[in-house]
Amino acid sequence: MHRINPSLKLLCCVTVFLFVLFTHNINVLTYFTAAGILLLMLYSGHPWKRLLLFSLPFVLLFVSSATSMVFFGKGDTVWLEWGLVRITAESFVRGLHIGLKTVNFGVIGLLFALTTRPVYLFYSLMQQAKLPPKYAYSFMAAMRLIPIMIDEFHTLRQALKVRGAGRHKGIIGVYDRLQRYSVPLLAQSIRRAQRIAVAMEAKRFSSGTRRTYFYEIGFSAYDAIFAVFWASAIASAVYLGYHFPYLSISDVRYP
Repeated sequence: MHRINPSLKLLCCVTVFLFVLFTHNINVLTYFTAAGILLLMLYSGHPWKRLLLFSLPFVLLFVSSATSMVFFGKGDTVWLEWGLVRITAESFVRGLHIGLKTVNFGVIGLLFALTTRPVYLFYSLMQQAKLPPKYAYSFMAAMRLIPIMIDEFHTLRQALKVRGAGRHKGIIGVYDRLQRYSVPLLAQSIRRAQRIAVAMEAKRFSSGTRRTYFYEIGFSAYDAIFAVFWASAIASAVYLGYHFPYLSISDVRYP
């Protein structure tokens, strides 16, 4: 997964995201979810313990989204009705469908985030997607500035403690801390951004001249395998979902 062209990986992930978003057959979605989890566990390059740790928030989202739809959804075949809770066969299937969509979005996000270096992504966008260098390098510079801003925040907080700056409680305290931290940090950010803009202007990033790149990002056989895998996963999920369904409901949308 780390050897795949980042632009192609981004395109495939967006395509898969749209496929999951507009799929209303829970049988198709279940088969497709199994393919995505298999790819994440076997070819992401990360140990399964780390993947399980990263997957915990999506498990909680699966449970919360599924149960809210199961307990309060609409349907004709009532299984249980007690007060505001009304569980039907249609709401149960719809809840599982929403939960599976949440899992798929999490799997797609983890696949892209855990196997893609941001620098390679922007270089690939410049070389393959023809993104203007001034935007790509601006994003990379902004990402590099985040740790610097965090260090400045900690330094400012320690300085205020040393000086014995008083702390107020309630809304006045929140406003006071906001003013003490935001103004110096904002001023430093504006100065740093201006220096970066002047440096990029001096390097002629605003012009349309052809540039050379430190990293040359290209395509390989792994890109073709990756694209074929997702195409095969979509085709297989659609075929198995319609010809070998495990649930009789083919469309979870309530009329």
